[in-house]
Amino acid sequence: MVYLKAIESVDPELAREIHGELNRQREGLEMIPSENFASVAVMEALGSILTNKYSEGYPGKRYYGGNQNIDLIERRAINRAKSLFGVVHANVQAYSGSPANFAVYMALCSPGETIMGQNLSDGGHLTHGSKASITGKLFNSVPYHVNKEGYLDIGEVRKLALEHKPKLIWVGSTAYPRRLPFEEFGKIADESGAYLAADISHISGLIAGGAHESPVRHAHIVTTTTHKTLRGPRGAIIMVTEKGISKDPELPEKIDKTIFPGMQGGPHDHVTAGIAVALKEASSESFKEYAKQIIRNSVALAEELNKNDIKLVTGGSDNHLILIDLTPFGPGKGVFAQEALDAACITTNKNTVPNEPSSPFYPSGIRLGTPALTTRGMREDEMRKIGALISKVIKSVKDYELPQGKAERSECLAKFREELKGEKVIEEVRGAVLEICKEFPLYPGL
Repeated sequence: MVYLKAIESVDPELAREIHGELNRQREGLEMIPSENFASVAVMEALGSILTNKYSEGYPGKRYYGGNQNIDLIERRAINRAKSLFGVVHANVQAYSGSPANFAVYMALCSPGETIMGQNLSDGGHLTHGSKASITGKLFNSVPYHVNKEGYLDIGEVRKLALEHKPKLIWVGSTAYPRRLPFEEFGKIADESGAYLAADISHISGLIAGGAHESPVRHAHIVTTTTHKTLRGPRGAIIMVTEKGISKDPELPEKIDKTIFPGMQGGPHDHVTAGIAVALKEASSESFKEYAKQIIRNSVALAEELNKNDIKLVTGGSDNHLILIDLTPFGPGKGVFAQEALDAACITTNKNTVPNEPSSPFYPSGIRLGTPALTTRGMREDEMRKIGALISKVIKSVKDYELPQGKAERSECLAKFREELKGEKVIEEVRGAVLEICKEFPLYPGL
């Protein structure tokens, strides 16, 4: 397959950098749970001539001419989303997950109204009402939390909902390693009179593959990105359920009008095509097995980490991600662990843990997942090897301490990165990682 030939002739410097990223992905373990590898078919759609077209509006109702083929593509993506997830309406034009979620607010709420979502440091998402997000500034955000074991505190959710009577409740997370109790949230929303929006961005592929329960019977609206476990392009889908139609028959129209002309201009037609391809791939029998393997891999990885005395939030995982709690080694150790793992070609991200003793900039956790490794064909045996390697790296840097002062911290981390270059454990793990990656080649045709 010809790859980057045109870019190499026009912009060799940029081509070199893209090739560098391809090699980084090939020669390392991508373990950020919100990342995955799109198929070559999806990437072909993203690089297609569809990027040349403007298509403001919706199929059959465009503001530009020449959209007859675009209409067919968008309708195909919409129909596949409706069929795969069992919903009555789907909008595939949202540029990404955050605008999709904001569109839900704009369709349902007025500024100042009360909303609820999972607290950010308890595993929630910025757009579910975090004070660091515009959603926490425009709306009266009442966060709910996890209990001391790390599980969602459903009792607290119900108590807060009945007390504050929110217009909208979000269920969904970015760093919660357990299944989401959609049915319980649906009952709470009904009892309090709220709309329930399920943000399934992390687990939409698991739901499509039948490996995680669906929120469709319990929520009014479902949103998802398309590039995580769904393994598609970087876009989003907003879906309205039968329950949503029953609560408000105008809900589909409100969502569509909020996206365009309310928030966005022309849709990214090449991304719409990529979404259509990904949805077709996700409807296959092989994808169902893939989704189940993601979870089997996550369970195996968690077991190995536990075996090596690495503390996990909730003690394990039954979805695609794991949250390591490094507080037994001291607060703020996530940055050291992430940097060390990165040096060993294991890509993860530092993350807050429940009851975080440090700050979001220097948190005490590491978030990792198995979608991208599963896409490469790795299974339980590889997860056990990788779990042992991760444990080895974490323990090799557990005694590093973070200074209190900002300037001192920058100096400390710069020195730490230099010391990693000659660290024997890092070199050994990097070599083992490369051998694993050679067994499971990424994009061998490129």
